[in-house]
Amino acid sequence: MPPQDHPDLIVGTSQSDDSGVVRISDDRAIILTVDFFPAIVDDPYVFGQVAAANAMSDVYAMGGEPVAALNIIGFPEGKLEIEALELLMRGGADKVNEAGAVIVGGHTLKDSELKYGLSVVGTIHPDNVVLTAGARPGDAIVLTKPLGTGIYSTALKNGALDAEQERLFIDQMIALNAPAARAMVAAGAHACTDVTGFGLAGHALEMADGSDITIAIYMEAVPLLPDAAYFASHGFLTGGGMSNLEYTNISLEVEGSLTREQKMLLHDPQTSGGLLISLPAEKAQDLADSLRNSGAGYAAVIGEVLPQADKPLLIRV
Repeated sequence: MPPQDHPDLIVGTSQSDDSGVVRISDDRAIILTVDFFPAIVDDPYVFGQVAAANAMSDVYAMGGEPVAALNIIGFPEGKLEIEALELLMRGGADKVNEAGAVIVGGHTLKDSELKYGLSVVGTIHPDNVVLTAGARPGDAIVLTKPLGTGIYSTALKNGALDAEQERLFIDQMIALNAPAARAMVAAGAHACTDVTGFGLAGHALEMADGSDITIAIYMEAVPLLPDAAYFASHGFLTGGGMSNLEYTNISLEVEGSLTREQKMLLHDPQTSGGLLISLPAEKAQDLADSLRNSGAGYAAVIGEVLPQADKPLLIRV
């Protein structure tokens, strides 16, 4: 994409960030993002919720609040009943309404498979934008949701999840990152991104590269879905996870010995994953504790920010 130059462009394509941000007045900016993907669960209502939560997460990662959205739908006419389309849109609308925002329209086209997502507009004060870059040596790193949704998705497609495992997997994906975003802003976060397709390692690497620092992650502190390691050890992996591992390989140093399953968990692509937050160390544990007490039961301090070293990402086992 050609470089964009505009006096009111705060965040554009030149930065590896979650959303674009444009100033519209001295005290208000708009956040713009878009995300959509093929169905990862069979229930169209649930898929609508997951996709909506995932799309709005980019706004929360910037410290903003979503205000409006547009549907983006690819619908396989003749393969699904029209009621599935109604359930899909109802799921998306219910999740957007839960966020205090509204869907104002959208665009649907015929496709070979069901796809859904949102183009989202949010708002924020121009001085309060939380970027992926901005982590500082001495900060601590907090992750607000567990890893493993990519691996669970593969297990689901292969009929390996029981009802309880499927419910837990879905509950994590449909949970909004709104409480975590508001809490991190109140705690004075220096940087944030949401953990999605590049996995924890890939998104931590983006933060480290953008901030000119090194991020150390404590493997034993990283929260996981309960059976994620089991499913990983039994081959329920993703092609995206392998690609992520190849991408981070030259930028990653390991202190100790990582198992193959641990490597894949660190690189597992997440759908509607948690926020990865860099904030002053003295505030990190309080943030994680308050999030767990308010329902984000997996929130944890998982690492620290170090001065820039040879490798921007360090895994301590």
